[in-house]
Amino acid sequence: MTVLVGRTRARGVETLTLDSPHNRNALSAALVGELAGALADCAEDTGVRAVVLTHTGTTFSAGADLRDPPHPDALTGLLRRIVELPRPVLARVTGHVRAGGLGLLAACDLAAASTTSTFAFTEVRIGVAPAVISLPVIPRADPRALARYYLTGERFDAAEAARIGLLTVAGDDVDDVLAPVLDGLRRSSPQGLAETKRLLTARVLEAFDRDAAELTALSARLFASADAREGMTAFLERRDPPWVL
Repeated sequence: MTVLVGRTRARGVETLTLDSPHNRNALSAALVGELAGALADCAEDTGVRAVVLTHTGTTFSAGADLRDPPHPDALTGLLRRIVELPRPVLARVTGHVRAGGLGLLAACDLAAASTTSTFAFTEVRIGVAPAVISLPVIPRADPRALARYYLTGERFDAAEAARIGLLTVAGDDVDDVLAPVLDGLRRSSPQGLAETKRLLTARVLEAFDRDAAELTALSARLFASADAREGMTAFLERRDPPWVL
């Protein structure tokens, strides 16, 4: 069986690497399931002080796999698992992040990216909306900026992603900017980290408790719509959908 999530550990930091380069680490049903399983293992392993979520290739994640999409419930469960994990989760990005990939980024407690990374909420361009991923995104990002990027699907750079709250830090060398963060986590007690994370994620989990069922249903309805079928077909065929003026 093909392994889609690599796993390594160094000094208490478990690194989970999205490794599905053939589809730019798109969130397929298989990848979502495998990543959820790896995170569950990290939650139970007292030897894990923190988790780094990173990727192979030039794309952190291209969003939902349009050929093998995960069920909206599975994606919701994955995002909640990241938020609830009793260990800090850090995103390490050296490439591009699109659509559902930004949900992964926002679910993480901390996120660092190289200055060459780019970001976009592209859902609107294929006839859907950033529904499920809004659960971690909206509580953590600037609302005026989200209105622009949700509605237009525009690309923006790492400096802008940091300004609006989607990134903690950006730098020319992502490992240089992450080094002091990881050092601080290694110096912190597991109990202190878990309880501090609980304080920090309370608002995000309120959004899950309040809105998850509604947004999961919205995502399922939109992906089954005629607009979405046309938008996804146009994307896969590398052509404009009919609504482009």
